[in-house]
Amino acid sequence: MTTRFVTRARDLVQRFEGVPVLVVGDVMLDRFIVGRVTRISPEAPVPIVRFESEYVRLGGAANVAHNLSVLGARVSLVGIVGDDAAAATLRAQLAAAGINADGLVVDPGRPTTEKVRVVTERNQQVARVDYELDTDVSGSVERTIVEAVAGRARDAGALLVSDYLKGVITRPVIEALRASVERSAKTERPPLIVDPKIPHLSCYAGATLVTPNHHEAEVATHIRIRSADDAREAARAFRLRAQCEAALITRGEHGMWLSAPQAEESIPAVAREVSDVTGAGDTVVATLALALAAGASMIDAAVLANHAAGIVVGKFGPSTVTRDELLAAI
Repeated sequence: MTTRFVTRARDLVQRFEGVPVLVVGDVMLDRFIVGRVTRISPEAPVPIVRFESEYVRLGGAANVAHNLSVLGARVSLVGIVGDDAAAATLRAQLAAAGINADGLVVDPGRPTTEKVRVVTERNQQVARVDYELDTDVSGSVERTIVEAVAGRARDAGALLVSDYLKGVITRPVIEALRASVERSAKTERPPLIVDPKIPHLSCYAGATLVTPNHHEAEVATHIRIRSADDAREAARAFRLRAQCEAALITRGEHGMWLSAPQAEESIPAVAREVSDVTGAGDTVVATLALALAAGASMIDAAVLANHAAGIVVGKFGPSTVTRDELLAAI
């Protein structure tokens, strides 16, 4: 890594503080029940977990917002929750993280999305129970989300879509985000970054940057990615298919491939011990969005995001990266 990049990166990270970012997407609560496995159940061939502790973390779009907040951004969050205890816990967690949750819309017809994981004291997952209803929002709930987006997007330095196929991201919601970009009074229009799901690919047209993972890029382009050349071809094809300005394919231990109008580049993975990849994509898009909003080039933003991902996979569960950790890594 060049001294020139390190200097640019330090300057960018110092500019993160207070940058306004709007996150729109599927918020979740991740609950972990931790215990010790001592024997196999006599009733069925499953382990018996003796309860030791329980804790919750922000997940999905809420984890994206949490990553942004820890990096210094001023975050607004739009999504849906149910009228239940999980929603109250989620709001409390967001408040503790300094995240504006006024944009959370209550849909009494569905539960707050909650993933309950049973894990051992060594962080080995035994089982997971999902509480969710993943049908697309519609009617008054969708209209309220669109209004929340329109009211919060005008001052944002970046707009970020966190799509987990849990119902929030619909065509009208994306259109509201695109319209906000076009109406922006800023000298440079705020970037629209999308962490995608392939069934919604046609909705993302006009986005600044879309970040499929290795598998999603293969499905969308019908190109098997086994080499850097394959990744370059797939990234170009993905840009055409999604009609977006740029695409960043995340490839796990193989790093990333960026295809943008002024840059096509392979970004090697940062060698670290991997504990858990859960939420790594959230950290990537959060860092990308904040870096772009702070004035980074597409390639510099991608390299910063790559380092952030390298840090977060060394932690268990949905996690965040601080500015000090990011600066130390580069």
